[in-house]
Amino acid sequence: MNWNNWFRQVHRWLSIAFTLAVIVNIIVMVQEKSAVWIGLLGLLPLGLLLVTGLILFVLPYATKRRGVGGIGG
Repeated sequence: MNWNNWFRQVHRWLSIAFTLAVIVNIIVMVQEKSAVWIGLLGLLPLGLLLVTGLILFVLPYATKRRGVGGIGG
């Protein structure tokens, strides 16, 4: 598995973790329980999503600049 596929897989799993964290946060808010750490639960996967998303955004430009791979090549 190359780096591109690895980052894509991690990004997908992080999006699932973030979605679950948001759902848990909504459930806790509806029950009117106050737990600050539940509100912050989604920030870790969100930060990692930002990092992996930026890496996935830059990867095509980095490979094009190195002259490796690309579309049609």
